[in-house]
Amino acid sequence: MGSPPELTLGRLLSSWELDVPVLLLVALLGVPYGWGVLRLRRRGERWPLPRLAAFALLGLGTLVVATMSAPAVYAHALFWPAALQNVLLDLVAPLGLALGDPLRLAVRALPERAAGRVRRAMTGRLVRLLTFPLVSTALVLATELTVYFTPYFGTALRHGWLHELMYLHLLLAGCLFVVPVLTREEALPPWCTHPVRAALVFVDGVIDAVPGIAVMTHGSLIAGAWYLHHAPSWAPDVHHDQQLGGGAMIGTAELVALPFLLAILVQWARAERAETAVLDRRLDAELVPAAPAAGPAQGPELVRPWWETENGEVAQRIRQRRPSP
Repeated sequence: MGSPPELTLGRLLSSWELDVPVLLLVALLGVPYGWGVLRLRRRGERWPLPRLAAFALLGLGTLVVATMSAPAVYAHALFWPAALQNVLLDLVAPLGLALGDPLRLAVRALPERAAGRVRRAMTGRLVRLLTFPLVSTALVLATELTVYFTPYFGTALRHGWLHELMYLHLLLAGCLFVVPVLTREEALPPWCTHPVRAALVFVDGVIDAVPGIAVMTHGSLIAGAWYLHHAPSWAPDVHHDQQLGGGAMIGTAELVALPFLLAILVQWARAERAETAVLDRRLDAELVPAAPAAGPAQGPELVRPWWETENGEVAQRIRQRRPSP
């Protein structure tokens, strides 16, 4: 494998190479998604354009950029493009795929029997275990540490098939945490409310910085035998290259944490508005006029609803949420 030309800003933006297995994966994910959107439109239903854009651009687009643009072209010559490539696959691409909500689209677009199978698969025991927030966070962290602090990464650089498998491994590990937290509430335990999810995303953002810090401060070279042998003459010092890679991992992880947290907060606000609207409709429906008490001079009196006369916990919560007359 020959050394690529010196990396400049122009080559960073224009260098591309074809990766057939990833292209097949993009088609495997994108074609059914597009079919689902078209099927809904034929039935007169709308699928939100922001979800489509997130899936296609942030999700599939990041997958293509990570594996076919400059990070892929230079990953075998420099460590920092490989580190950037990996963090794009396990943090950014899963976020885009999750924001596209492909599982909800499948449930809406597929026939009832097939949609039922999707629901059962997403709520199965194994899926619940793997997507349990603490388990999925641990899996993401373990995946990144395994890539960099075992022979996994160095071996993947030597064998193309293992490199492709590593791509898939990183993508799946990231999706196990992001997809349930953003889209599949039924796959989460009941205590995982929106405030808890926001806290988990914040903690996950801190944890995602750990591999980058470990890479930056690691005393020995990661995949050192490979990069010492294949580093081109124009490349920076190999130790400095590794520090650049750790910095790229930390920066990308923290940049992803903010939109992830914002997405959770937006969902939380929407859920609160929907709950309040349902509660208000129920309360308004229970305001039943009573018969006049003393004659025509007096207007109809409203019966006091149950939440004003009872002292239970639910009634107290409703009184606190209702504005005073």
